[in-house]
Amino acid sequence: MHLTLVAGDPESNPNNSPTLYKTDRGSWIVQGWVVNDADALATLNLPEGESAVEIPDRMIPFFFQEGRAGDNV
Repeated sequence: MHLTLVAGDPESNPNNSPTLYKTDRGSWIVQGWVVNDADALATLNLPEGESAVEIPDRMIPFFFQEGRAGDNV
């Protein structure tokens, strides 16, 4: 799998994390904060082999910015 960096959180120090990546498989990788709230995890009912991360609202516009690696998705 090849990853292309789309955006790091400009308000995060020191590592611009959370971070969004576009893959060459027509999907996204989202690096974010580990979800460890028991109630939230119970609501998600995640199957084996899946996990969840949390990102701030301010990262959502990066999915749609013109000229980004995620265009035409």
